[in-house]
Amino acid sequence: MRLLVLIINRFLWFFPTILGLMVITFTISHVIPADPVAFVAGDNATNEQIEALRAQLGLDQPMHIQLFHYIINLARGDFGVSLYTLRPISEDLASRLPATMELTIVSVLVSTLIGVPLGVISAIRRNSFLDHVVRIFTVSGLAIASFWFAILLQLFFAMELDWTPLQGRTSGWGPEHVTGFFLVDSLLSWDLSELRAATLHLILPVTTLAFPAMATIVRFTRAGVLNAMNSNYVLYEEAMGFPKRVIIWKYILRNALIGTITQIGLIFGILIAGAVVVEAVFDWPGLGYYAVQSIIQSDYNAIMGFTFVTGVLFIIVNLLVDIAQVFIDPRET
Repeated sequence: MRLLVLIINRFLWFFPTILGLMVITFTISHVIPADPVAFVAGDNATNEQIEALRAQLGLDQPMHIQLFHYIINLARGDFGVSLYTLRPISEDLASRLPATMELTIVSVLVSTLIGVPLGVISAIRRNSFLDHVVRIFTVSGLAIASFWFAILLQLFFAMELDWTPLQGRTSGWGPEHVTGFFLVDSLLSWDLSELRAATLHLILPVTTLAFPAMATIVRFTRAGVLNAMNSNYVLYEEAMGFPKRVIIWKYILRNALIGTITQIGLIFGILIAGAVVVEAVFDWPGLGYYAVQSIIQSDYNAIMGFTFVTGVLFIIVNLLVDIAQVFIDPRET
């Protein structure tokens, strides 16, 4: 029952959060000194043609009227038409969402599978040489700019060593479309060549996104384990003669992961935002690359659509994180 109340409470905050996000983004995107109508009309368009197109797109109305119409259309599932692709924005977002989700999910999995064990080992061997190496590693992950790190990876592994592709999502047409996730679709169609190509294309962008995320997970896991190791129940279990590995992996880690799981939910949202830069560098055909092109061309509706979708994803992921915390620690309810 408490879990149901928690879910309902989170959903009650969903609509005001999204509405506030849309209002802020709408205001910022409309006050920038750029005219998307003039861009769409072309250099040879007359002032009369530009104004006619502006009226056709509804951009001649006051900003609050535009916002009202946009929210009403959004409630009907209509994101409008992109000035960049001239297609319905919902179709653009739907076609690009799987690429971003695959990149983000793989990055989260990699950072978690490596970051949690490193954090535990670092805490167990506190102030050892290994601990110092791991701490330097985590500081580097938090300090290095993603776009700079991505370019370095491209220069060394793709251009110098020729171990990985330079950019893109696959070398060919991709596997038969089922889910839009190339790794999953390759396995479903048992196309091993496409599976290999999709994996190779994921290595560099996943490394770029996972490195800072992994550093954050290591730091929070280490801090959580150190805090749990000083707890009374750990001293009791040690006095009872429990094996150290059982105490660490069964008891300490469960309590230490509460803060880490919260961070993983936040990291997911950060990676979605970070994908904007990474996808632009690696020419990855996802939401981030679409957002960059929309911002460059002041495509208001596309920017708003991207903001809405990413906001919804972030809220859903944080809801799942809250539910996971309840199962790990029932006191969270």
